[in-house]
Amino acid sequence: MSVLENRIAPAAGLAAHLGRAVGRIGADAVIGRLRPLPRTIDDLDATAMSTLIGRAVTSVSVLGGDAGTSSRARLALTGPDVPETVFVKMAAETVATRLMGEVGNLGDTETRFYRQLAPELAGVPRCYGSQFDPWTGRFALVLEDLAATPCEFPDTMHPIDADRAAQVVELLARLHATFWGRLPVDGAGPLGWLYTASADSASLIVGSLLKTSSRRLAERTDLPLERGRVIDENYRAVASLIDRPPHTVMHGDAHPGNLYFRDGTAGLLDWQAVRRGHPSRELAYTLVTSMTTDDRRASQRDLLDVYRRALAAGGGPDLDRDELWDRYRQGALYPYVATLITAGMAGMQVAHIAMKGLARGLAAPADLATVALLE
Repeated sequence: MSVLENRIAPAAGLAAHLGRAVGRIGADAVIGRLRPLPRTIDDLDATAMSTLIGRAVTSVSVLGGDAGTSSRARLALTGPDVPETVFVKMAAETVATRLMGEVGNLGDTETRFYRQLAPELAGVPRCYGSQFDPWTGRFALVLEDLAATPCEFPDTMHPIDADRAAQVVELLARLHATFWGRLPVDGAGPLGWLYTASADSASLIVGSLLKTSSRRLAERTDLPLERGRVIDENYRAVASLIDRPPHTVMHGDAHPGNLYFRDGTAGLLDWQAVRRGHPSRELAYTLVTSMTTDDRRASQRDLLDVYRRALAAGGGPDLDRDELWDRYRQGALYPYVATLITAGMAGMQVAHIAMKGLARGLAAPADLATVALLE
């Protein structure tokens, strides 16, 4: 492929990607109310819930909810052989947020994950039903209500220690081992819909988002943003380097807010960013964002050894220790990129939580010499 083709093809892909997103939202405005899928949490009456979960629901009441990249609610149900409570995710309420979700293909990805991949995995919330409308992009996902069970939920302000991190990397190893060697090289077959983060058409704008985020944050923080300048200016090249094979299925967004612990084992929520890629990318993202910097530095080599053993025990390969370490060091680019954009573009997380994540995202490339290794 020529240099010109290398530039034109991604731009054309991005245009098509955005066109699909805008087209779905436009179709929803015109024909959305004629489609059978419920549009809002308020539309989830007994009839709608019966259709979604395939069981006779006699009554529905809303216990609480919130909004983010999707609309979310806890519902109480009655009826024969139905769960007492469920957790429901649907398309976001605002057009702007829906557009962001469409660009990320979030609804399609998560509903497909629960239909196709989740049945083979442990450490995943139970799914009672899911639907996705390819015309409008609207979706409905009915999950186990983890808040009604004895679960613990960490977050950025309440990081995990080395023991819990070991549980998490073992969970990731089981995920990665389950699908190791099953991904097609040509995008065909039942798993052909999975792509790397760097191959996403939307990655074309990541470099611009990084530079914009750095400019915005420079005015209100003394964090050493200059550490990531090489990454900002060469994002597509270094992201492609990190995403080189071998590949497996990754959660794609395993930060502390998407973790839970129940009965001494770890679990993962929010499977809306499932991707294919090398496990080092996921390991770096998870450990950097989920642990304090001091705890990560003290335990990361040991945790990678825990991961290697669990991957091999689960049927995956016996990865070379030194190679995994170097790729993990390179993978520290990923938490830096994610936390910088989250903090710089605002609105995705509360400001102090986003800045705490960014502090960890900046520390890792420095102590792991990520930029030097990428160069």
